[in-house]
Amino acid sequence: MARRRKTAAAEASLRFSRANLWFALAGVATVAAGYYVLSLGSITLAPVLLVIGYVVLLPLAIIR
Repeated sequence: MARRRKTAAAEASLRFSRANLWFALAGVATVAAGYYVLSLGSITLAPVLLVIGYVVLLPLAIIR
């Protein structure tokens, strides 16, 4: 019976909210913008956008 309570609590903490959706959309948009800027030839702005998208925004969408 103790296992069921732990599983129910774990399931409740894994639900996605609107904040998760907004972080995911911002992450995907930032990564897409980074690849677009990379195709234009920018070697300074593109990596910054890609790092922000992959390292900051997308993990926040999963964790938060």
